Amino acid sequence: MEPKEKIILTGDRPTGKLHIGHYVGSLRRRVELQNSGEYDKIFIMIADAQALTDNFDNPDKVRQNIIEVALDYLSVGIDPTKTHIFVQSAVPELTELTFYYMNLVSVQRLQRNPTVKTELEMRKFDGGTPTGFFCYPISQAADITLFKATTVPVGEDQKPMLELTNEIVRRFNHIYGDVLIEPQILLPGNQACMRLPGTDGKSKMSKSLGNCIYLSDSAKELKKKVNSMFTDPLHLRIEDPGHLEGNTVFTYLDAFCEDADFEQFMPEYKNLDEMKAHYTRGGLGDGTCKKFLLNILNSRFEPIRERRAMWEQRIPEVYEILRQGTEAAREQGRRTLGEVRHAMRIDYFEDSSFIEEQSQRFSKN
Repeated sequence: MEPKEKIILTGDRPTGKLHIGHYVGSLRRRVELQNSGEYDKIFIMIADAQALTDNFDNPDKVRQNIIEVALDYLSVGIDPTKTHIFVQSAVPELTELTFYYMNLVSVQRLQRNPTVKTELEMRKFDGGTPTGFFCYPISQAADITLFKATTVPVGEDQKPMLELTNEIVRRFNHIYGDVLIEPQILLPGNQACMRLPGTDGKSKMSKSLGNCIYLSDSAKELKKKVNSMFTDPLHLRIEDPGHLEGNTVFTYLDAFCEDADFEQFMPEYKNLDEMKAHYTRGGLGDGTCKKFLLNILNSRFEPIRERRAMWEQRIPEVYEILRQGTEAAREQGRRTLGEVRHAMRIDYFEDSSFIEEQSQRFSKN
């Protein structure tokens, strides 16, 4: 089915404050897309229902973190006059659509999903995998298609989810007729932003691993985390040749650094390539590199910290933004679900011609 509008759907699970991995992987791009004027509608979802699939015994954690995520959205520049920020569980149409999609996906197909496999290995559920968690790729497909999203900006690790979504769309349209839209994935343009490692350099940035730099971290906290970053264990003396591969500081520089930063913070180099060349041949210390990175991060995140502090003093207004965004999401969801129910022939009470047909059928008896 050809889309009539260009629509974005994206979001995050409210399991804690957002970190700079979220920022380079999706948040920064969302703001750019929001301000591009190229999209008719943008929906950003706080996926609390999905978060409950592995926090079912701790609902207060999810409840408290909804406001944390909303504050992070507003602080990075998500504009509620241009973007609808909504709460997943407050859009019941998503649950209904998920239920219908469960008939289109086999258990074996879900078991082959590499993202699900990875998540299950990380969580190691005691007593078996909750069905809700196992089926969350189907829920994600409902999230995307209810809003007829044409574009989904996500990290590379979400590609299997988009593939499954498009499989569901194609199967639904084949059975019931053209109703749903196949979304396109929009990956980060910078390779370093695909999966930013944690400060320890050993894995991707993750709250559970304690290796995150949060958007809301103070300048003091940021300095402490940058200074503790993993670099090159073989670079023992300044004059030793340094290695870039696996060096967290340079991975972060790849993600954040621009040529203009050298003019401001390190004028002895024109660009990052010159700095890398010096490091690899020896003569450039890790401390100097970390100081340069810290200056860049502070220049990027100080305005974000200031906006967050401002919104923290306007909490009732933040909840009103969420309420209005959720109502806009429900309005869109009702329209799509009406089309879905009509295509599936289960809109019994809205189809007056069907009621008349049944009436004539029995009047002949």
